[in-house]
Parts: sequence; structure tokens; C-alpha cells
Amino acid sequence: MKTLMLGNEAVARGIYEAGCAFVSSYPGTPSTEITEYAAKYEEIYAEWAPNEKVALEAAFGASLAGKRSFCAMKHVGLNVAADPLFTISYTGVNAGLVIGVADDAGMHSSQNEQDSRHYARAAKLPMLEPSDSAEALAFSKLAYELSEKYDTAVLMKMCTRVSHSQSVVEPGERELPIQKEYEKNPAKYIMMPANAKKRHPEVETRTKALEEWAETAQINRIEEGNDHSFGIVTSSTCYQYVKEAFGDTYPVLKLGMIWPMPKQKIKDFAAGVEQLAVVEELDGFIESHCKDLGLQVSGKELFSNIGELSQNQVKEKLGKPAPAGVSLDENIPARPPVMCAGCPHRSIFYVLKKLKLTVLGDIGCYTLGAVPPLGAIDTTICMGASVSGLHGFVKAKEEHTGKSVAVIGDSTFIHSGVTGLINIAYNESDATVIILDNSITGMTGHQQNPTTGYNLKGDPCTKIDLESLCRAVGISRVRVVDPYDMETCQSVIEEELAAKEPSVIISRRPCALLKYVKHPGPVCSDPEKCKGCKACMNIGCPAISMVDGKAKIDATLCVGCGVCEQLCKFDALGAAR
Repeated sequence: MKTLMLGNEAVARGIYEAGCAFVSSYPGTPSTEITEYAAKYEEIYAEWAPNEKVALEAAFGASLAGKRSFCAMKHVGLNVAADPLFTISYTGVNAGLVIGVADDAGMHSSQNEQDSRHYARAAKLPMLEPSDSAEALAFSKLAYELSEKYDTAVLMKMCTRVSHSQSVVEPGERELPIQKEYEKNPAKYIMMPANAKKRHPEVETRTKALEEWAETAQINRIEEGNDHSFGIVTSSTCYQYVKEAFGDTYPVLKLGMIWPMPKQKIKDFAAGVEQLAVVEELDGFIESHCKDLGLQVSGKELFSNIGELSQNQVKEKLGKPAPAGVSLDENIPARPPVMCAGCPHRSIFYVLKKLKLTVLGDIGCYTLGAVPPLGAIDTTICMGASVSGLHGFVKAKEEHTGKSVAVIGDSTFIHSGVTGLINIAYNESDATVIILDNSITGMTGHQQNPTTGYNLKGDPCTKIDLESLCRAVGISRVRVVDPYDMETCQSVIEEELAAKEPSVIISRRPCALLKYVKHPGPVCSDPEKCKGCKACMNIGCPAISMVDGKAKIDATLCVGCGVCEQLCKFDALGAAR
């Protein structure tokens, strides 16, 4: 029966129907829901791994054991998994292994806008690229066939628009493949130099075979048009833009396998049109391939390699009038993202700003500590970089010792912060790391992690003790504070900064949005006591505003954390009476 599905849900359905038995991932927008939907199938073992490298290595292990496996991540997560990725290309697989990677053109929730297609070419792995949910399901199943036929891991490239849009799919039944047995094969799976040298030619032979397959593959299809003065090569969500913009006006070569791409098929398509254009987001990946084939093609001189495209942009850049946009008469004020009311991170950043510290930040909800009025963060690079960066900063700028800290969340610390902390302990920098433990992976939608005590399916499991872990790697000074107690937080931070040895402060309070967290209820403002000093506004809480020169509390947002009460010198804010 046909139904609407998110692209990510369709991928999960596809791997289920293909007989996938093992999924290991790390949450990252826009890929997260693939694993969450996969976990709903009892036949699939699904887990959150500490990071993407571990997830891919675990998925490879399951493939080695003879079970079809899957691993999902966002584009920057593929950087973390790149180490095993490139060598798995040499070893090949036993049972099918599919790697889902979701790009984020437009940077809706990412720190960069990299194009994952380059990884497919660099690692010499096939990559499929669906343009809607129906293809996401179908391509997921096809990916396992290719994986086992050509002895290779297969990349499945999603993007924000395909991952998070709905379209019609027709689910099928789950079909279990013939069970593959594990057989010891040192020459194939032990990548010491002597063996790796022999495997490289296998990779090149495989790539040529996949190029031949791409020439006749149905997922690389030519759609005829009425006007052959122009031909368009495209893929993914840009295919949707092209079809919406032009319908059947121009011939279209729609690529479903983005690497390796066909050669003769593209040449034949180009020969049938007067002009050739490539419509693609981010880098000119398809365009470069066409130019390598000696074709005259228009591409990035028309379409930017920054951000997303749109139907109107496609029309306009290819010489057709685009409909005028509709604008509102009223000027709608901007709504920049802020930490939620009651967020346990807010008070920590207020204290850090008050102390005028240099703060090396990390990836997570707490990145919003960079937003005014807090403006407390100096850098944000990638997962774990706050801790590693702090060590280098302190070592290189010794007079700044006692004036710099790193902030990192509990999930991010487990992901890649702990290795930076080991470096701090081993190489002895007087660095203070603040772990913002909100008992969940917050930014991507409340996923469990190794510090929460629950696994992906919500079952109780081993809970990593952050205090013990920090001490085990060589940090003797480990303190735990409640971020709602601002006075204690400030004194502890000052004490640890003054210490002439590495230290860790764990700021522990659950995310205010967790369902099990009970709040005391909103505070009240007393307009007669309020002097309009706006001290309470300095924490940037969305529940507080100034009305007629007086602080006003939005009771629908306020959870009663009490942080604003600690800032008011006139006792104008307090518990409901």
C-alpha cells in the first residue's frame, strides 16, 4: 500500500526490506532519523556508537561476520569515519555494507558545507544519490546488491531536502539474503603493506566494472524532452528543481549513481543536444567529470557553489523567466536561535563572560553560548576541538594560563573530547575543561549516549561515569557543580583556573526539555520592585522581555530555573505567590 514517508524513513525501510541486520550510527542532522526509524524494526539490531569512526568499524565487523549492515552519519561525520572508510575500500566486504551520509547544503545545522561526493571518488567507492523517498527506499536495496556483487561498501548520499521531505513510496516485504559465513582470509582483510599492494589493483578493477554497470543502469536514465536546443545533466534534489522548472521541455540525464559516473552515456546524451548544462548544488562535481570527457558544458559559472538552489534560480539561470516572489508588507523581525528557557548551559556562559575568559567551544546546543547577549564563545571548529585546542592555546600562550577554558557537552566529550583530555593530562597543560552534562544528546533531538545509562531502544545499559573516566586518564582535580547555582559555579571556576594543574568541571543538570524533568513552575515579576535595570536580560532567556520599561515573564515559557532571580538586586523576580 502506498504511503508518504520521509526520505530518512524510506532509507530505513529500504535497508529493512533488504535484510539488513545491524545498524550502528552517530546522530547528526540531517541523517539522524534513519537510525531512529531502523531501530523500530525488531529484526534489526540498532545502536548509537560513541562516534562515526566507531560506528563504521562496528558495521564493518558485522559485515565481516556475515550480516548485512548499515552505518549513518552527516557529512562532517564522514570526516571522522574517513580512516576506516579508505581502507575498507581495499578490503571489500563479506555481507553487504551500506554507508549513509547526509549533506547539508545551506548549512541548516552544520559548521561547514562540504560535498561528500568527493569522498566517493577519493576512496574509490560507489555512491548512489536518490532524489526522493521512493528512490531512497529502492536505492537502499540496490546498494546491498551492488555491495555484494562488487565486493565493496556502498555510499548512499542523502541531503537535507531529500532526508526531511515526504513523498510517496510503496513498501515491500523483508527478504533475507542467503547467510554468508565468515572465512578467515588474511590476504583480503589484513591490510599490512604486502597485502594492501595486492588489493589496490582489485579496487581499480572494481571501479572499471562499476563504470561499465553505470552505462546501462536504470538509475542513470535519460528523460526525453521536446526542445533539444538544451540538455541538462543533474541528480538528487536538483533533479526535482529541474523538472518543476521545465517539465518535459528539455531532455534530462538524471544520475542516480553519482560515482563512478558513466562516460559514454553522458557523451551520447551531449551529442543529442545543442547545449549542455549541469545543475548541481555545492561543487562542480558532475561538471568536472563532463569536462574531463572533453565536453563543452555550462555549470558553476551559472550556479553558485554556495548554499542551496531553487526552482526559480534554475529557471532564471537557464534563460527562462521566473515567477516573481511574493513579499509581505510587514517587516518580520529576525528570530536568531537561542538556548531554551531553563537551559542549564545559560548560567555557565553568563559566568564565563562575567569572568572575561577566553572560551574554546564545541559542537552542540551550547554553541548558542556564542549568541548575544551572552557572546561567551571564541571558537567552534568540530567535535572535540575545544579540548584539544585549549591545550595548544594554553601551551602557546602561557601568560593566558588561568584565563581560558574549554566547554564541551557530555555526548561530544565521549565522541572525541576524551582523547583531547588525555593529551592535556599526558602533556601537562594547566587547562580547565568544563563538561556541560545535560544527560542527553540535545542538538540532534534527544538521543541517548554512553553517559545516560540507556541505549538507542531505551533499555537500561552501562552508564559511563564521567568523573571516574576523567580521573582514569590522569585528571586528579574533578569537580561537579549545579549550573543553576551561579555563585558556586563562579567560585569553582575561579578555584580551578587558579590551580597549577589540569582540571575538569562537570556542570550537571538534565536538559530542560526532557520529559522526565519536573520544573517548579514559572517565576513572577513584580513591576513595583523592578527598576528596569535589565540585568535579567543579560542571560538571553526567551521567557524574559521588557514591557513599558519593566521585566515581564512569559509564564508559558518559564520553567522556574531561578537564574534570573539570582541576577536581580531588587527582589523583583521570584517564585509564584
